[in-house]
Amino acid sequence: MIVCICNLSVVPVRSGKGHKKEMITQLLLGELVEVWEKSGDWTKIRCLWDNQIGWVESNQITTLTEEEIERYQNNFACSMEIAQAAVANDHFLPITIGATLPSFDGMKFELAGVNYSFSGQVIDVATIKPTNELLIKLARKYLYAPYLKGGRSPFGIDGTGLIQVLFKMLGINLPRDAYLQARKGELIDFFEQARVGDLVFFEDKKGHINHAGIICEKGKILHAYGQVRIDKVDHFGIFNEAQNKYTNKLRVIKRVLTSDKNDSKNNKKETGNIKQQIKLFK
Repeated sequence: MIVCICNLSVVPVRSGKGHKKEMITQLLLGELVEVWEKSGDWTKIRCLWDNQIGWVESNQITTLTEEEIERYQNNFACSMEIAQAAVANDHFLPITIGATLPSFDGMKFELAGVNYSFSGQVIDVATIKPTNELLIKLARKYLYAPYLKGGRSPFGIDGTGLIQVLFKMLGINLPRDAYLQARKGELIDFFEQARVGDLVFFEDKKGHINHAGIICEKGKILHAYGQVRIDKVDHFGIFNEAQNKYTNKLRVIKRVLTSDKNDSKNNKKETGNIKQQIKLFK
């Protein structure tokens, strides 16, 4: 198996060879893919975290050695900065929130043989305790990011891309598509039982799941609709006050994170490092 790493800040993954093909998702810096096929300047890949298959330009990914693959998969952090440059000896590398920093030691990370220093805030995925509190504080950093179908960065993102990257930073892999994300977690039977951090999925007129968001406070949902925004939500769906109408019909509510703020407070194993990471958002 040939494995490559995304060595640029954001790389489009397309449905076929060529820039005119639909962008179905994006790779963020440091994410790993399996090579399936090469054709001219394009490579067909499978994203290792969600099995998404598509095409990328061959010069936007770098092949890894077996030793690098093992080391990168088991030792990395995620950037919490909206956008900040990492510094190498002779160049800067712009990275976004959610980017993977392989072999990060608190000051430096390694990317395909090149060492970079990074002074921004990060999440150590191996030690972080996923909580709904932290999930929402991360989600709010994306507010006003423009909607972009297939996007996964703060400069263009869609609803399921937002959910996927947020949970990635908490060490939880979720699929890319809404209908697949809706299969994860615990089913919440009634809207009144929903709590902060729950995922809410919506359907189109044909009954297909086509939209998703996160309960960010009682009766409010954070989602991507034109931009990442907060709207009212109830058992009917999302109510857009500016348009004075419901824009999305509720289909199902799922709970992926079972911990809450009280769980976090009562967990004696929570480290000072994790507490400090949460404080960064206050």
